[in-house]
Amino acid sequence: MDYLPGTASLVKEIDKKQLVVLRDGRTLIGYLRSIDQFANLVLHRTIERIHVGKKYGDIPRGVFLVRGENVVLLGEINLATEENPSLEQVSIEEILEIQREEQLVKQQDEERKKKALLERGLQPHTDGITDDFF
Repeated sequence: MDYLPGTASLVKEIDKKQLVVLRDGRTLIGYLRSIDQFANLVLHRTIERIHVGKKYGDIPRGVFLVRGENVVLLGEINLATEENPSLEQVSIEEILEIQREEQLVKQQDEERKKKALLERGLQPHTDGITDDFF
């Protein structure tokens, strides 16, 4: 068995269909065409797949360059079992609308939690940098 350290081990994955999960949560599916020492990836015939519940939609993205620092997960897709009957494919417009509705519900839940904490005299956790430090 040949072992290649670091990103060199990805050489065997070139020209295979790959699933890539990015730091921001997006999921890309495409053919790996090129890599470098920083794990920067070039994907060809790329789609962005959006999952919401048991539904998904694909947005065509074409050639896609991904900085290695943004890759969370990279895995080969088994072409023989790629079609998943437990998921329903819907149009791009429909999946984007479903995603917007889901995000709105999450935002409303967060606001309710924040309000409940404030009513109890607790300071809710805030993400990011606050103006208190400046």
